[in-house]
Amino acid sequence: MNPYLDADLVSLGDHVRRFADDRIAPGFLERDKTRVLDRALMREMGEMGFIAPELPEEFGGQGLGCLATGVIHEEVARADLSLSYINLLASLNGQILAQHGRPEVVMPWLTRLTKGEALLAIALTEPRGGSDAANLRLRVERVGDAYVLNGEKTSISAADQADAAVVFGRTGSVDSAAHGVTALLVRMDLPGITRNRFDCHGQRAIGRGSLFFENVRVPASHRLGDENKGFVQVMQGFDFSRALIGLQVLAVARVSLDETWAYVAERQAFGKPLSAFQGISHPLADFDTQVEAARLLCLQALWLKDKGAPHSAEAAMCKWWAPKLAYDVVHQCLLSHGHGGYDRGPLEQRLRDVLGFQIGDGTAQIMKTVIARARAGRGAVPA
Repeated sequence: MNPYLDADLVSLGDHVRRFADDRIAPGFLERDKTRVLDRALMREMGEMGFIAPELPEEFGGQGLGCLATGVIHEEVARADLSLSYINLLASLNGQILAQHGRPEVVMPWLTRLTKGEALLAIALTEPRGGSDAANLRLRVERVGDAYVLNGEKTSISAADQADAAVVFGRTGSVDSAAHGVTALLVRMDLPGITRNRFDCHGQRAIGRGSLFFENVRVPASHRLGDENKGFVQVMQGFDFSRALIGLQVLAVARVSLDETWAYVAERQAFGKPLSAFQGISHPLADFDTQVEAARLLCLQALWLKDKGAPHSAEAAMCKWWAPKLAYDVVHQCLLSHGHGGYDRGPLEQRLRDVLGFQIGDGTAQIMKTVIARARAGRGAVPA
């Protein structure tokens, strides 16, 4: 029994797993090679109600809790981590749009988002600032009934594939830091926008790249939240995505462990199955224990969010621990498969895919600072 998942959530997970095994997993390796996100499959996921189900029904969602979203998310990631970015981006951006956008502007996008008909990116990172996320240089100037954008965003997931993006830019002075940042919903087909794609190590179906803005005019009605307060308002939603990321990478670790346990129980050496040797079975047992514990922490963070309780520290724990743990788990599983694991295949791809989460969406060092501030007080852990 899992204390956070009732019978309905368990049944939901089984339902999603059947879909993921049948429709998502078979294209896992091919999508990595072609670097093409399957839009038809994304629409199928939308039709099944698997995209941003936590959104209220009036915003195109199902009004399910964040735990339900996590259950869906981990089953999609179990089949293909890169494809599960669809769920991650939809939940993060959907929450931002629903809470901070004008209904007449965001409603069409939310409907398309939950139906799997649109992909939204979140454009925060810039060349000069990764972990220093508030140190933005992209300039946003108010000109009449529009904002004019000039600058660059980099290492943006789905940069060359997104239909729109939540873009953070500076409306206040540089010295105002986080309190001079404004968020806008920007269509990616506007004049003045160019974009490229990186040749990344992993997560190749969703991809990463840069966005370039040259005198791009965005209607003022597309502002998300208050002017100069976009960073402070919108960043609150990252606690949700950090817990989802934890489940995302742990799902990859779990399926790798399951496959490896089966392999070492069947593979013979010196007249015994590999699992009979403690040098093989004990490292797997250690990691199995840690994956179970980390998953409970992620579910706890989502449970706290559903209850409306503070969960920033728990979400930060999920974000720093789970990606490192998942990488170590998949690495050990690959080694346990010997030369077969080293060949191009599921384990090799999973190792590349999970590695990126130790960099993007908040490094371990930043997450530990978040935890320290929650425990000791922000004044005791200054920036």
